[in-house]
Amino acid sequence: MSKNFENFIELDIRVGKIISAEEFAEINKPSYLLNIDFGEEIGIKKTSAQITNYPLESLINKKCIAVINLGDKQIGSIMSQCLILGSIDKNGKVLLLNPDESSSLGDKVS
Repeated sequence: MSKNFENFIELDIRVGKIISAEEFAEINKPSYLLNIDFGEEIGIKKTSAQITNYPLESLINKKCIAVINLGDKQIGSIMSQCLILGSIDKNGKVLLLNPDESSSLGDKVS
């Protein structure tokens, strides 16, 4: 097995649901502060994300995909605990990756 593949399979990528979103004005790039619920086993994790192309209210209860085992990272006044995933279109807009509606919080992505 190649080292690149080994690195990939070590990532813990899970289904979550954004339960709160607010502007995170204290950092230089426009960002939101998000709380994401990954289900009972994992719980709620906090992160910041440069997804300001989404209206705040549209993010609440939106299912998402995030990496949860990269370690904590200090971003402004918060400790980011996960990395929400999205694609970047040709205009630089971030488009969140969405799991199937039947997926459950905490489901592992592979």
